[in-house]
Amino acid sequence: MAKKSKYVCSSCGSNSATWLGKCPVCGEWNTYEEEIITTGKGSINVPKLKETKPVKIKDISTKTEVRLDSKNAELNRVLGGGIIPGSLTLLGGEPGIGKSTLALQVALDLDVGVLYVSGEESLQQIKLRANRINKNAENCFIHAEILLENIIQTIDNIKPELVVIDSIQTIQTEKLESTPGTVSQVRECTTIIQRYAKQTDIPFIIIGHINKEGSIAGPKILEHIVDTVLQFEGDRNFMYRILRGIKNRFGSTSEIGIFEMKSDGLREVNNPSELLMSQGNDNVSGVTISATLEGVRPLLIEIQALVSSAVYGTPQRSSTTFDLRRLNMLLAVLEKRAGFRLSTKDVFLNIAGGIKIIDTAMDLSVIASILSSDLDIAIPKNVCFAGEIGLSGEVRPVSRIEQRISEAQKLGIIEIYISKFTKNIDFSRFNIKITQVGKVEEVFRNLFGRK
Repeated sequence: MAKKSKYVCSSCGSNSATWLGKCPVCGEWNTYEEEIITTGKGSINVPKLKETKPVKIKDISTKTEVRLDSKNAELNRVLGGGIIPGSLTLLGGEPGIGKSTLALQVALDLDVGVLYVSGEESLQQIKLRANRINKNAENCFIHAEILLENIIQTIDNIKPELVVIDSIQTIQTEKLESTPGTVSQVRECTTIIQRYAKQTDIPFIIIGHINKEGSIAGPKILEHIVDTVLQFEGDRNFMYRILRGIKNRFGSTSEIGIFEMKSDGLREVNNPSELLMSQGNDNVSGVTISATLEGVRPLLIEIQALVSSAVYGTPQRSSTTFDLRRLNMLLAVLEKRAGFRLSTKDVFLNIAGGIKIIDTAMDLSVIASILSSDLDIAIPKNVCFAGEIGLSGEVRPVSRIEQRISEAQKLGIIEIYISKFTKNIDFSRFNIKITQVGKVEEVFRNLFGRK
């Protein structure tokens, strides 16, 4: 086979005959890498493409796809009810976040034949991990291989109903002579797998690494090839993990799955609100409950604030998993609109559980916790908040307020603070006290009884 070299952008996958400092397609600098490729075609056992003809849309029959139950309620929730036959799912996340553990648990829980292909670990290492999570299924085959041609041959022999590949950056094909993990190898292997999956109706779960920017490594075309992109998020210093759908051709991308990392693997969290709220009985100042939404899933999370006199000349502003710029904005609103002197005090903010949630409805809970800590007056633990704060100090309405109220009522909350500008909602069907406020000053008067 004839050999030649080309330069490939590691960000977008565009090609060039010569090295370029700046990619003309994506605009990134110093992303072109030289790759040695072959011009001939290697042999690979992939079924030939079936001959197709154009069909009128009215003549196309629609049938309900029978999804494969993954035996994992949180994963099923994110996928839209289960795994679609012939689908290609890309699972990405930081090293050590639990991608391989989740994939192995799914492979061991299923009652059907599963092939788990590992390019990173040996058979003994996978067995030790299976023993740690107390799983030992009879229908799960483990294959330590990185050559795609051998993997497809094994699939043809075993004929599993699900294939897991860990990870796509370690797989290579004989069609290219570049090393595994390069843009060309990742793109070519994924394309072959996608074509094979569609023709055999075998679903694939592919694990992918992420780069230092937090996006899935490899060209962006990789995310266009697959049917579903799942992002596994979380801080390794905390126990909770969020499985988020970035792309889903067969379901919604607004669903999330929540897991708890334990010594024996990942545990599904069916009611995360109970875990994200402190179980202590003592009322402590600076602690409030916020009714938030992550995707379409309502959550009650605990907001913790600590306000103290600044020891140094410049006061500190620190937050954990909450946007620091938004915290500074809320402090400025309290200073300007409500008259609270916080410019000489340190403010620390923390969200219990280490879960990062971007929801402006937490604003009302944040300012309530800051005022509570500043005055050293505790807010009852059966009170929660849901409202966005504007620059003029008004409390603005938030979306899906009925779901938030229902979740609060289910968990024993007796009072919830929301915006008085919320319209067209029937509150009479809720057995919970709903306090509607319009300004930050009203929140202060209602909570602490001061003018």
